[in-house]
Amino acid sequence: MTDPRASHSETPAPETPVPPVNAASYKGWTRPGPEPPGGVAPEPGETLDHLCGHFRIFQYAKGHRCSTDDLLTAWYGTTWCPQARRIADLGSGIGSVGMAAAWRCPGATVHTVEAQDISARLARKSVAYNGLQDRYRIEEGDLRDPDLFRGEVFDLVLGSPPYWPVGTRMEASHPQAVPARLEVRGDIGDYALAAARILAPGGVFACVFPLDQVARAERAYAGADLLLLHRQDVIFKEGSPYGVALFAGSRRADLPPDFQDAAALPALAAPITVRRRDGQVDPSIALVRLAMGFPPGLGGARNLPGSRTGSID
Repeated sequence: MTDPRASHSETPAPETPVPPVNAASYKGWTRPGPEPPGGVAPEPGETLDHLCGHFRIFQYAKGHRCSTDDLLTAWYGTTWCPQARRIADLGSGIGSVGMAAAWRCPGATVHTVEAQDISARLARKSVAYNGLQDRYRIEEGDLRDPDLFRGEVFDLVLGSPPYWPVGTRMEASHPQAVPARLEVRGDIGDYALAAARILAPGGVFACVFPLDQVARAERAYAGADLLLLHRQDVIFKEGSPYGVALFAGSRRADLPPDFQDAAALPALAAPITVRRRDGQVDPSIALVRLAMGFPPGLGGARNLPGSRTGSID
């Protein structure tokens, strides 16, 4: 993992060396998971990059890119959901969160909603490349629509919402990346309300938000009558103030009324650091990397094969 996603952060992350694309192993690390059928090629202005294991994702070279934040969201949600048979991804963009969750949960069906047709188009290409057509549905629409997924419920709802209100940060140069960064179509509160509407009994809503805005995330869960169960802080570089927090919670109605106080919730895990001061991978992120189909970053396999995104390498 390197710095946060290019569409959210102030500084694009650097590229890393690319070994052979179909390498099954890399410096002692064996790439896990099935090999996808492929058969879909990038068009001008697009790249095809590694996502998890052998899964790959189509991206615009100068648009919204997959990132650490997205992959951490998929990892955290699939880790804390008791049984993720049906997964929803809100504001799914190019599909990085939903497809990472599909890779982690090979028996699950994944339903996503995305407002931008140019992002949904790339996601459909990635679905075809990775052979997910039978269990991955992409719906074009607004996550704030009360009729979204009407009559359907999900064990796990994921969200990687935009971080900042419009006008508080510079807009991205590519129009497709603007809603991924700025709250053009709702904020984290809207994500939480949408999740609460479609959660199955005992289901989990997991999302990511900046560390300096933890209070906003906590208010969003409370405003949707969700009880925040777990929180994991992630620092991108040792000594730097920038990082994100991962959250997981369930509907209060599905839990005992005194559970929050009795269990001293939310449970706050020890922070994870991505990079040490010297730029090397911190040991605290190594097992997360393995869980998401990446080399551990320690020992011989230090770099992510095939990454052009600055995501989890």
